[in-house]
Amino acid sequence: MPAPTQRNRKVSAISLPGLVNPHDLSSDRQFSMNLARGLEVLRAFTASAPLLGNREIADRTGLPKPTVSRLTYTLTLLGYLSRDPQLQKYRLGPGVLALGHPLLASMHVRQLAKPVMEALARTTGCTVNLGIRDRDNVVYIDSVRADSANQHLPDIGTSRPLLASSIGRALILAYPAAERTAILNYLKVQNRAYFEQYRGVWEADLKRFAAGGYCHSKGDWQKDIHAVAVPIRRPHGEPPLALNCTIAAHRVQKDKLVHEVVPLLKEAVHKLAFEQGLN
Repeated sequence: MPAPTQRNRKVSAISLPGLVNPHDLSSDRQFSMNLARGLEVLRAFTASAPLLGNREIADRTGLPKPTVSRLTYTLTLLGYLSRDPQLQKYRLGPGVLALGHPLLASMHVRQLAKPVMEALARTTGCTVNLGIRDRDNVVYIDSVRADSANQHLPDIGTSRPLLASSIGRALILAYPAAERTAILNYLKVQNRAYFEQYRGVWEADLKRFAAGGYCHSKGDWQKDIHAVAVPIRRPHGEPPLALNCTIAAHRVQKDKLVHEVVPLLKEAVHKLAFEQGLN
């Protein structure tokens, strides 16, 4: 077997899912490019764009339209896409939902976190969310809505940008130093303008976390939402998680999030660590 190339050694040096471009692995004989392209087609669909045609998918993924046509045909036959014959467009099929449920059901931490999140939401009046990293986003794996003024509908499966949100920055800080650097480098390479736009709030949260152990968003992602977030200690080998409290900006009383909510959020995270047997 030939020795791994320098590129492949770099890719495998830090094992963080989602921090590679599939095209960087074109020389990796173990990597299935067809499978990667099929998954990119599924990722093209979003809550704001649930119905897409082949041309729209090609534009979103950068894949050739003939390739997209073969993939949508295959994914439809397998039940991962559903085709609207009148519009000649596709939407995600039940097969995608069936894939997600075993993952959520196997996350024991969700069952441990639910009563802690509900108590925190009742006490603070905030919406409380539990998040995990997916590429350059945070994906909510549970949510307790207590703030009815939040129009951005936090729910299981919704995502937020990693660097622009306090929960995303808390997640980055949950990683060891080498992996944290890999994530930041990935963000910088993917979209330098985006990285520079949020470099200031990231650096501010670095100092804030070192001094106070939390991250704070004053409308960084959405101007009408403020939030505080804290990473969650996890057993060795488990992916990092973070917990946040969000509230509509017009409901934020001066310093309430920092002086009242943050201590309760830290207490909730400490309790969750204990529930995982980490104390």
